[in-house]
Amino acid sequence: MKLLIVVDKLLTGFDAPSATYLYIDKEMRDHGLFQALCRVKRLDGESKDYGYIVDYKDLFKSLEGAVHDYTSGAFDGYDKSDVAGLLTNRLEKAREDLDEARERIKALCEPVSALRALEDYFHYFCAADSGNAEQLKENEPKRVKLYQYTAALLRAYAAIANELADAGYTSDPIAAIKAEVDHYTQVRDAVRLNSGDYIDLKAYEPAMRHLIDTYIRAEDSEKISAFDDLSLIQLIVERGAAAVDTLPKNIKKKEETVAETIENNVRKLIINESPIDPAYFDKLSKLLDALIEQRRKGMLSYKEHLEKVVDLTRAAAQRGSGTGGHPASLRTPAQRTLYNNLGEDEPLALAVDAAIMGSLQQGWKTHPIKTKKVRNAIRAALQSAHRARVGMGIHDDPIDSYPLEAETERLLNLALHQDDY
Repeated sequence: MKLLIVVDKLLTGFDAPSATYLYIDKEMRDHGLFQALCRVKRLDGESKDYGYIVDYKDLFKSLEGAVHDYTSGAFDGYDKSDVAGLLTNRLEKAREDLDEARERIKALCEPVSALRALEDYFHYFCAADSGNAEQLKENEPKRVKLYQYTAALLRAYAAIANELADAGYTSDPIAAIKAEVDHYTQVRDAVRLNSGDYIDLKAYEPAMRHLIDTYIRAEDSEKISAFDDLSLIQLIVERGAAAVDTLPKNIKKKEETVAETIENNVRKLIINESPIDPAYFDKLSKLLDALIEQRRKGMLSYKEHLEKVVDLTRAAAQRGSGTGGHPASLRTPAQRTLYNNLGEDEPLALAVDAAIMGSLQQGWKTHPIKTKKVRNAIRAALQSAHRARVGMGIHDDPIDSYPLEAETERLLNLALHQDDY
């Protein structure tokens, strides 16, 4: 392989684009042939495992001969050691890839309960206790593997779907493989939705549906979201409890599965949005904990629980869109965020906001010197406010005991997450 590696590096220097299919319709030999072959053998992403060669000029003679004897035909000027491994039989390689992909995803799902119901996959890949932030985070690496392994299984299956019999599979294994691909695709989609990882990839979904419909199922494809650009959370905000109707059939057929899916999505939203307003989302997190506990104890009916979770979801998704009971002087979301995170101290929130606005410069969030200027302004505002309160007898702690530096860093981090700044 030494010669091939050298050639590949040389080609990279020329910045030649990679390719997946090579159609040979003219005579090619020596470095010109190697240059073309290296373009299809170069991997440029997770979706490409190897390249294809369509040889109209029979440069490699018969494929069987080329695979077993590289020094005949187009490569008669090279030693076997120079070109060993360059060509492989496509069907043999495709079958090997498919078998490996099947074994890999089966091994990943092996710990799932023997019943293999949808809830069992949710409890293993998402959270055994719905809405549990620690479990959702802890299981994230397993979900990532599930998504990757399912995508690899779909690619391997699509590459050979119409030629399974030619690859050596008999009728029973072919039916079993189709069922496996369908099963793991549905599991992947359901786990992604239950965990809140799901986003509607409109650029890819039609192609994926085409693969599934063409090679796996004959019935009409089912769209898993109501709007091309809306997540489940956005659908809940838009439609309320009616958003449940947009869930896939295998999820919405059980009320508990629906409740867990929505709870996990709301928890994911709270986790993701918490840096924007920690105090506000901490309150929502505690409210969600209480709702989950009430549902588990049977204190709320399914309908009542759903209505309360919808209200909570809207409160989380629409943070900052209204005054929300804040003092009228707090006119921007950033001011209200400071108010929430400064113990609802209106004068201090306004003072810090004024300090930040007065020190802002274009691109301050990514420029260390400009960021430091905002930090110093926040520090000065906090120091001034504390001294004033000590002077008025509101605080009796000396400035030396006030956690000025820690508070400054906390508020600077808060400011970095505000769109108003």
